[in-house]
Amino acid sequence: MLPVGQPVPRIDSPGQPERRVYEGRFVRLSPVDPGRDAAELHALSHGSGDVEALWTYMPYGPFADGTEMLAWMAAIAPGSDPLFLTVRHADTDAALGMVSFLSIAAENRCLELGHIWYVPAAQRTRANTETAYLMLEEAFGRMSCRRVEWKCDALNARSRAAAERLGFTFEGIFRQHRIVRQRNRDTAWFAIIDSDWPRIRAHLRRWLYDNNDGALSLRQLQDAGR
Repeated sequence: MLPVGQPVPRIDSPGQPERRVYEGRFVRLSPVDPGRDAAELHALSHGSGDVEALWTYMPYGPFADGTEMLAWMAAIAPGSDPLFLTVRHADTDAALGMVSFLSIAAENRCLELGHIWYVPAAQRTRANTETAYLMLEEAFGRMSCRRVEWKCDALNARSRAAAERLGFTFEGIFRQHRIVRQRNRDTAWFAIIDSDWPRIRAHLRRWLYDNNDGALSLRQLQDAGR
């Protein structure tokens, strides 16, 4: 008899992430509201070459002006895959960036976290970590996902480092995977599977909420626990 994979029990799963506000201690994620979000995010993500570098590996942006960004956000806001969310500071309500759930495969209990970008003021803060934590809680908790993916341009060193810091496992490079802005993109693939999640969840929570002296490195926690 030929080998086959282990049986996967059937479960009742919601299948889709909720279109709702996700509340954290440091950030709040809300479904994109173009009228509210576009002007603020445009101002924070444009204006100089250093700032606009955040668009380098995205398939869109930078935008010529706030009106163009508003039109783009109005087009993506109703979608459910990707489901775009605006990231805001939990205390000040300042806009910090955008993220999305995408590639949602309910039948396989799998999805991806992507379209992730932050304004310069939010980079190297708790924003990315808690945002990912809230999204992973939705995926592995309420949705009972078996797998959550993170993909990026293989040349995007910052995104690759972020994935590994958050606990994603590098799975390889898909060569000549896409053409983006008429340039080749090799794609680096990362994933967390459901058996990884309890350990990773504990590390994320420890670093986010029980690390008052800042002495603990999340990457060291993740590496030590593998």
